[in-house]
Amino acid sequence: MGKSKTPKRPGAASGPYDRKPGAKATANTNIFKFDKDFGQHILKNPGISDAIVEKAYLKPTDVVVEVGPGTGNITVRALEKAKKLIAIELDPRMGAEVTKRVQGTPLAKKLEVILGDVIKMPEIPPCDALISNTPYQISSPLIFKMLAMPNPPRVAVLMFQREFAKRLVAKPGDALYSRLSVNVNFWATCKHIMKVGKQNFKPPPKVESDVVRIEPLLGSARPNIAFEEFDGLLRIAFNRKNKTLRAAFAPKEIIGMCERNYKVYCSINNIPIDESLADISVGDEDLMMDSGDVEMDIDGDDDAQEKDEEAGGLDDEDEDMPAFFKEVGEDAKDKDAKTPSRNPKSKVGLIVRAKIAKVLNATGLAEKRSRQCDQNDFLKLLLAFHEEGIHFS
Repeated sequence: MGKSKTPKRPGAASGPYDRKPGAKATANTNIFKFDKDFGQHILKNPGISDAIVEKAYLKPTDVVVEVGPGTGNITVRALEKAKKLIAIELDPRMGAEVTKRVQGTPLAKKLEVILGDVIKMPEIPPCDALISNTPYQISSPLIFKMLAMPNPPRVAVLMFQREFAKRLVAKPGDALYSRLSVNVNFWATCKHIMKVGKQNFKPPPKVESDVVRIEPLLGSARPNIAFEEFDGLLRIAFNRKNKTLRAAFAPKEIIGMCERNYKVYCSINNIPIDESLADISVGDEDLMMDSGDVEMDIDGDDDAQEKDEEAGGLDDEDEDMPAFFKEVGEDAKDKDAKTPSRNPKSKVGLIVRAKIAKVLNATGLAEKRSRQCDQNDFLKLLLAFHEEGIHFS
């Protein structure tokens, strides 16, 4: 005798593989979980993707490099206009996804995917244009890596965190004026394109974003100055942008770095070190400048400047800044001010101090703050240091 059929409760599945009514189709909506540690915030607004590609003014003969293609929303649009696109992706899952997106289409032959960290690569592949929905944590290294290329791209259209984008276009005296501002505007022209709200991403980031267009100077228009030299000077000057340049060059770490470079310079060029310059201050704790007898004080600023710095917006210290560029902590400075060092300064160190004082006095920039200096001021400073044999690369 067979069992009688019992009515099923409402909402029950008819079989073990049937989806329950009302269940969310997560398998269809999320291919995989986005990794925020990689800065994976996928741009989902097609209008913004179109605008980024449009502002690059791509030609049919262009080779494009895209950093962090994600699921390929910008990639497919750029492939339609360019000859070739090289996508550099850190996450293998994303690399597979963007490849799958164009698989079986004519665009597949124009796409090359490189798996790896663009910052750790020896160099960015040669290209005509660079586009990117840039992961926030590599914004500054990516800019400097691009500017340092022997043959930089004709144009770069990049999306950054809004505060970072404002630093790119900041002018002397602005709260966000920084080493980044000077470098970008010295080696390229930078223009703000548009604002992008956080709701245009999946998952939404915690900050707003902006798109900027950067056109590196090419050929004869490119400054004939070593990028490492100019950037090395700016690292020192903008370590604390609200301090005077005299104070920026006063810390012992900076003096030590300049001393080592000066020794190398003299050794390479067979230049004897003139120790007579050191005699003006042998045995003194502080080196006095030639004009005005102004001490090279490590503090060099008053309380008003510190308050101004707190109101200045973003902290300007870069994560990739070498340790010897960082200033001594407040406790160390107080201790040094009370207790003179017992270690005698080397004569070469005193010579370097004298040369730094001479340069700052001769250029008239000793009491000027880096946030107030323009490109010409830094060029004048770099030339004066080179004439004294002091280099920063």
